[in-house]
Amino acid sequence: MSLSKKEDEGGFNSYYNNKTTIIQEARVFNESPISPRKCRALLTRIVYLLYIGETFGTQEATTLFFGTTKLFQHKDSALRQMVYLAIKELATTAEDVIMVTSSIMKDMQPNAEVIYRPNSIRALCRIIDPSMVQGVERVFKAAIVDRTPSISSAALVSSYHLFPAAKDVVRRWANETQEAVNAKASSGLFGSSSSSGGGGYLGFGSSSTQSSGYQPMPSTSYITQYHALGLLYYIRRQDRMAVTKMIQQLGGGKSGAGTTLKNPMALCMLIRYAAKVMEEDPNISKPMFDLIEGWLRHKSDMVNFEAARAICEMKGVSANQLARSIAVLQLFLSSPKATLKFAATRTLATLALTHPTSVASCNVDLENLISDPNRSVATYAITTLLKTGNEASVDRLMKQITGFMSEISDEFKVIIVDAIRSLCLKFPTKHASMLSFLSGVLRDEGGYDFKRAVVEAIFDMIKFINECKEQALSHLCEFIEDCEFTKLSVRILHLLGIEGPRASQPAKYIRFIYNRVVLENATVRAAAVSSLAKFGVLDDTKLQKSISVLLNRCLDDVDDEVRDRAALFLKAIREPPLAEKFVKDDSVYSLSALEAKLVSYINDPEASSTPIDVSSIPKVSREQAIQESARPSSLDTIGGPVAAKSAPSPPPPTAEQTKSAYVQQLAEVPEFANYGPVLNSSARPTQLTESETEYQVSCVKHIFAGHVVFQFNVSNTLSETVLEQIAVVMQPSADAGLTEDFIIQLPSLSSLTSPGVVYVSFTRDDPSAFAMASFSCVLKFISKEVDPATGEPEEEGYEDEYQLEDVELSAGGDYLVPSYANFSAEWDRLKSGATATETFALSAMESIKAACDSIVEILGLEPLGGSQTPANTNVHTMQLSGILVGNGGKVLVRCRMTYSRGQGVTLELGVRAESQAACDLVVSAIGG
Repeated sequence: MSLSKKEDEGGFNSYYNNKTTIIQEARVFNESPISPRKCRALLTRIVYLLYIGETFGTQEATTLFFGTTKLFQHKDSALRQMVYLAIKELATTAEDVIMVTSSIMKDMQPNAEVIYRPNSIRALCRIIDPSMVQGVERVFKAAIVDRTPSISSAALVSSYHLFPAAKDVVRRWANETQEAVNAKASSGLFGSSSSSGGGGYLGFGSSSTQSSGYQPMPSTSYITQYHALGLLYYIRRQDRMAVTKMIQQLGGGKSGAGTTLKNPMALCMLIRYAAKVMEEDPNISKPMFDLIEGWLRHKSDMVNFEAARAICEMKGVSANQLARSIAVLQLFLSSPKATLKFAATRTLATLALTHPTSVASCNVDLENLISDPNRSVATYAITTLLKTGNEASVDRLMKQITGFMSEISDEFKVIIVDAIRSLCLKFPTKHASMLSFLSGVLRDEGGYDFKRAVVEAIFDMIKFINECKEQALSHLCEFIEDCEFTKLSVRILHLLGIEGPRASQPAKYIRFIYNRVVLENATVRAAAVSSLAKFGVLDDTKLQKSISVLLNRCLDDVDDEVRDRAALFLKAIREPPLAEKFVKDDSVYSLSALEAKLVSYINDPEASSTPIDVSSIPKVSREQAIQESARPSSLDTIGGPVAAKSAPSPPPPTAEQTKSAYVQQLAEVPEFANYGPVLNSSARPTQLTESETEYQVSCVKHIFAGHVVFQFNVSNTLSETVLEQIAVVMQPSADAGLTEDFIIQLPSLSSLTSPGVVYVSFTRDDPSAFAMASFSCVLKFISKEVDPATGEPEEEGYEDEYQLEDVELSAGGDYLVPSYANFSAEWDRLKSGATATETFALSAMESIKAACDSIVEILGLEPLGGSQTPANTNVHTMQLSGILVGNGGKVLVRCRMTYSRGQGVTLELGVRAESQAACDLVVSAIGG
C-alpha cells in the first residue's frame, strides 16, 4: 500500500504530508525572523511521517536534522520541545549528529530551564557515542536524583537505553538509582512542590525555574519509582542474590504493607521479578510466594491482579495455593470496570487448562458474563465454562455460543473453537451438537486462521471419535466446494484420501474430490489426483475402473505436476507392487538419518566408488516425520558447556540429529581415521552417575565395522578442584569377543572447562559377530586443589578413582536400529529370506503390557501401528521393525502373546530378516 493511499484512507491530505514537499518546506527553518507556528507545524509533519513508517534517506535526514538545530536558540518553549522530539527521531538516520552535543548539554545543566531538561536528556541519549557516556556521567547522576519527577524519569529511562552500550559506567549509578527508588515524596520527588532543578546536589547551585515563570505541577504518581526499579534490576540482574535482596527489601515483608514503593506499576514490576526469581531458584520459593500472596490485599486493583496472575502462572502450583488468587479474580468478575473483568476472565480461561476444578468455583459468576455487552469478556467467559463445565451443560453452552459468534472478531472465534476442540475429546458422547456447531461456523465468513482452527477441530473428531467420522467427512466435502484457502483444501483432500477408502461407502466422496480437479488451481488439482489414487487401489474392481477413467482425463491437464501424478498413479493401479510402494505405503525416509548417511558417505574416500546403500536408512511414518521436522535443525555442541538455568530449554534434538553430531565429532579424532564410517551411535547418552554427585559421567557407544568405541562425557562440578590425566578403565564381565586398543585420556578438567571427553576403543575379534557384554567402569584421575588466591592448581596432587555404573553392550539400540515399515507388505516380501520361530515362557511378566514394554526395551525396534499397547489383556500380537547395522538389512519381528494367571506370558517369537545373523541376534537377545 502506498503512502498516499494510507493518508487518503486516514483522511490526511496526500500533498500536505508528502515527504518531498516537507523537505522543500524545510527552508522555513532559515527564515528571519523565524515563525514558531510554521516551524512547529512542519516538525509535527516530520514526526508524523516517521511514526507511520516513512523513512528519510541519509542526506535528507541530515538536511532536516541540521535545519532543525537552528531553532535551538528560539525563546518559544513549545517550539523548543518540538525540536528535541524531531532531532531525537532523526538522529538514528542523519550523519554527524554528534556535532550538536554541546547545544544539548547546555539545556541539561541544573541551572537550565526545567521545561527543557527532560527533553534534552532524552535527545542526548540518542546522539552521544558510547565512549562519551563517561563524560556526561556527572550530569546524569545529578538528573537521576533531581527533585523534579520529569527530569529524574527522563534520566532513568535514558540510562536504561545507554546500559547495553556502556554497562560499566551505568552500573556506577546504582546508588543514585536506589535513592530514586526509595523516594517517598507526595509532591515532587523529594518532598517539595517547588522545583529547584536539582540545586545543591554536587554543588550545582540554584535553579532558574522562578525566572522562567514555569512551575512544575505536584506529582503523586511516583512514576519515578517505576523507572528507577527497572534500571536497578537491569544493573543487578546478573547477581541473583542482589536481586533477591532488592525484592525482599522493597517488598515490605510478608504483608507487603511496609513497602517503600508507592507506584502501582513499580509494584507490578516487582511482582514479576519475584516470580522470575522464584522460578529460577526453588530454595527461596516459599518467602517469594508469601511476598506475592501478600500483595493480593493491596489497595490497587492493578497490583491485586498482577499478584493473582503471577500465582496462577507458577509451575506446579497447588489447589490450596491458588485459592486466594482465584477468590481475588472472582471479585473482579463482578466489577463495573470492563478492563478488570476482561483480565480476570482471560486469566481464568488460561488457568482452566491445568486446574479446571479450582476454576469451577467461579462458574456462576462466569455464566452471568455470557451476556456481557463487552463481547471479548463474554468470549473468555464462555471459553472458561467450556473447560470447566460438565457434560450436562454442553448443549446449553453450545446454544449460547451460537448466538454471539457473529458479533466477535476472528481472534476470539479461534479461542472458542479451540475450547470446543478440547471439549470434543473430553465428552465424546456430545459429538453431535459440537459437530453441528463446527459445521455451521465453517460456512460463516472468516479468515484463514479461523477456518483452519475449525478444520483442525473436525480433524481431531475424525481421528478420535469413530461415531462421527463419516458425518464429519461429509461436512468437509461440502466445505471444499467453496473453500478459498488452498492450504486447507489440500489438507482436506489428503485426509479424504486416507479416511475415504476406509468408509462404508467410499464412492460418495469421489464426486467432491473430482470437482476439485475440474474447478481449482494447479496445487489443489494435484492434491485431488493423489487423493483419487488412494480410492483406485481398493479391491473394488468397479471403483478401480471409474478412478482410472477419471485419472485418464487428468493426463490432458495444463499443469506438469498434475499430468505426472496422474500417469504415475495410473501405472500403480495396474501394477499392485507399485501401488503398495507409492500409494499405500505412507512412510518416508528419516531426513536427519539421510543427512547423516550422506555426510558419512561424502567424508569416506573409499565409498565414492560405490553407490550409497539406501536400504540402511531407517524409515518413519508421516506423523513421526512431522514431529521430527518441528524440532530444531541444529544441535547444541555435544559435550559443550552447560547452558545457564535462566535460559529457556530448547526442544531435545532427534536421535538422528544426535548421531549426525557424533559423526562430526568422531571425524575430528585422528585415532579413528581408519575405522571407516560409524554404523550406529547411541540415541541418547547413558548416565553412569547420579545428577547430584561431584563428578558426572555419561556414556555413548559407537559401533564401527571392526571396532566399538565408548565415549565418556565427564563433568567436574567442584570449583576448588582440578582433575588431570583422566581415564576410564573398563573390564568386561566375560569373554566378550572384544580386545581393548587404547584409551584417549582427558589431560585436564576444571569446573570452568567442564565437560570433557574420554574415549576407550575396542577391536571386534570377529566383525561378523555381535558382541554383547557388561563392562564395569572406574573413573581414574589425579586430583589437585586450586589455590583460592591465585586460581592456579597446586603442583602435586594425588591419584583417585570413582566407581561408575556398568555399561551394557546389547542388541537393542547398539546393533538393531528402529525403522518404520509397512509390516504386511514387508512380512510377505521377506518370506523367502532368513526366518526363525521360537517360543518363550515369560513367567515373571504380570501382564501382556509389561511383556510388550520389556521386549521393546530389549530389542530396541520400532513398534508399528500402536501394537505396543494391547487392546486385549489375554491375547495380543505386537509387530516390530528395524534394521541391523552394517549390511544386515531389514528385520521384522512378530510377537504373539497369551496371558494366563499364575503362568505369566507365553511368547511366540517370529522373525523374518534379510540375513540369518539378524534372526539369530533377535532370538539370542530375547533368550538371554
